[in-house]
Amino acid sequence: MKKKLDVIRFVLKCILIPAAAVFVIAWINKPYKKIDEQKYVDVARFGLVGTSFCEIHIGNLGSSHGAYDFDYQEIMDKKGLICFNFANPSQSFDYDYAILQEKGQYMETNSVLLIPVSYFSFNNEVVNAAEAEAMSLRYYHFLSPENIPNYDPYIDLIANRLPVLSAGEDILKLFPNINPALIAHASNDGIDMEEFTRRAQERYSRHFDNKEEYFLPERIEELYDIIAYCYGHDITPVLITTPFSEYYMNLISEDFLREFNETVTAIASETGTSYYDYSCDSRFRGSLQYFSDSDHLNEEGAAYFTSIIWKEIDEFRRF
Repeated sequence: MKKKLDVIRFVLKCILIPAAAVFVIAWINKPYKKIDEQKYVDVARFGLVGTSFCEIHIGNLGSSHGAYDFDYQEIMDKKGLICFNFANPSQSFDYDYAILQEKGQYMETNSVLLIPVSYFSFNNEVVNAAEAEAMSLRYYHFLSPENIPNYDPYIDLIANRLPVLSAGEDILKLFPNINPALIAHASNDGIDMEEFTRRAQERYSRHFDNKEEYFLPERIEELYDIIAYCYGHDITPVLITTPFSEYYMNLISEDFLREFNETVTAIASETGTSYYDYSCDSRFRGSLQYFSDSDHLNEEGAAYFTSIIWKEIDEFRRF
């Protein structure tokens, strides 16, 4: 009799403990979903492609240099063109291509697609596997499984069903009274030269340190794939390198610049694609008022830069 009771207790524990855990996870997950949605509010705009943004005339891919360095508002207001920014911070060519495969159908015939090529584009901007996985979560919010590079059903589950499982320190946001104040605020007084130099070194280290190969063959092939997709769907691809400050450019070696330029110009030549290099443009290089940091333009800089390329990029003349 005692053995039977022990077996019953054991079976009940096996059932009740997991059930209780599932209940607690589901209970916490419901309010956490609202917090998680705020984390990915930037990619909510992709839901507008195909509804508010159909027949796009001008678009761009890219990482943060694409996300922050283009401002199409004046073009849309004055020219009546439909423009869309498909870029995201730390976005690599494989995700550019994935977005193009899913959203490229909404680019108008004879539209123009800007493809930023930055100094880290042929490698990765993310610095470790954990950061790469965290970045990949956002694509599960707006891409179909068949278009997500290295699709993982578990990541899909935690991205769209049980985000609390990947909450990490964000779980503390459910308890505002114990949420640590770890928010860093930028100074409103501008950045002095010493601080700007320090930040330039940080950006350089992120892009170049601890990387055995700066030009990965798979990244080069992915860029070829993006260009091929464009030509196959009546989209005109344009390669472009956005402006950098002199504090960032001064850290880049001549050998790297030579190989980078040879790589990009070879791809442009082989595919018949235009390449515009604004990395050392004198209108920006020493003009810190246009930069938010050493290699990203601020809102004023993005508007100014977009007004420049509107006049100087030959492919825009069709509009």
